[in-house]
Amino acid sequence: MSSMASWMIQSRLSFSRLYAMGWSKNGRFLSTESNKVDEPLKVEEAETVDVPPPPSDKLLVLGGNGFVGSHICREALNRGLAVASLSRSGRSSLNDSWTKNVTWHQGNLLSSDSWKEALNGVTSVISCVGGFGSNSYMYQINGTANINAIRTAAEKGVKRFVYISAADFGLVNYLLKGYYGGKRAAETELLTKFPYGGVILRPGFIYGTRSVGSVKLPLGVIGFPLEMVLQYLKPLNQLPLVGPLFTPPINVTSVAKVVVRAAIDPVFPPGILDVYGIKKFSQQMSR
Repeated sequence: MSSMASWMIQSRLSFSRLYAMGWSKNGRFLSTESNKVDEPLKVEEAETVDVPPPPSDKLLVLGGNGFVGSHICREALNRGLAVASLSRSGRSSLNDSWTKNVTWHQGNLLSSDSWKEALNGVTSVISCVGGFGSNSYMYQINGTANINAIRTAAEKGVKRFVYISAADFGLVNYLLKGYYGGKRAAETELLTKFPYGGVILRPGFIYGTRSVGSVKLPLGVIGFPLEMVLQYLKPLNQLPLVGPLFTPPINVTSVAKVVVRAAIDPVFPPGILDVYGIKKFSQQMSR
């Protein structure tokens, strides 16, 4: 009996020595199934990697120093976007604080070499370019200039292009052939070059406080009451010839909100928005 107990004790001691010998000084363990040396799990400090921030949207507003354009620039800045403006006169004449946060470019859309650099890094373009004069002049400003901008933006890889056009006004269209002919030609070009990222707004009379030098014109005194009345007379728009004259005005703030959203929202539907569509999107954003 005593010999059996002695044998068991010696066996345990021998096994303990073998187990202890399985661990080396550096902590490696010798596998009993093979000659491999298994490394223990090591926890090391994570390496710091400089990951660039996601690219932000940069807007280029054509005609950004005008009445509508200045409101668009301000709306875009309020959303934290990088904003640049291009116009023939360059910097805005306004002394408001927000103007310091806009990059102002001077150039002529009829001469692409004078403004191509303004498109560097731009993800979306918004055009407020338009004007009145002789029919040939109106076609050049409303049509040719915008067509040049659309083509150049497409060549530079701009993702989205928003164009502020104009609502039809029946007989007025005939009297201002150059104006409306240019607008519609630009629309056709935009839908061709930006079939999935092109948005056209067709507002009527746009009202708001307009600055002319040091004078502020409160266009809302006329525009707001008209909007309130005419928005409920939509069926009159269907009248032949004179129907479009009942198109309601719209606030410039509403236009600016919808334009900026259309420029940066990849799921904003492409195509044409009339004044009722603009108002609908604006109301959705205000909820």
